[in-house]
Amino acid sequence: MELTTIKLVTIISEAILEERILHDLQQLGARGYSVGEVRGEGTRGVHASEWEGKSLRIETLVAPEVADKILQHLAAAYFPHFAVIAYTTDVQVVRGEKFRGQR
Repeated sequence: MELTTIKLVTIISEAILEERILHDLQQLGARGYSVGEVRGEGTRGVHASEWEGKSLRIETLVAPEVADKILQHLAAAYFPHFAVIAYTTDVQVVRGEKFRGQR
């Protein structure tokens, strides 16, 4: 079995941004994603959105160059104005060709 190393991009955001971020991911080359509700606490304490709605974890598996484009876009478009964090992790997948091509 051959494994391919790619990037897992994880984005934690306000739920109100879901449609915008998912659209952006597809435009930037992600071929799929997973979305789930999350809750937690960060350096500033419990997130203010607890009374405004849940936060989301959006995950996508992409090639390294796509991960870089996604992080650059998030930093420019969302970080200054919204409660959004993002990070990448190297992961190994079976059928790596599914995640390397762009739409």
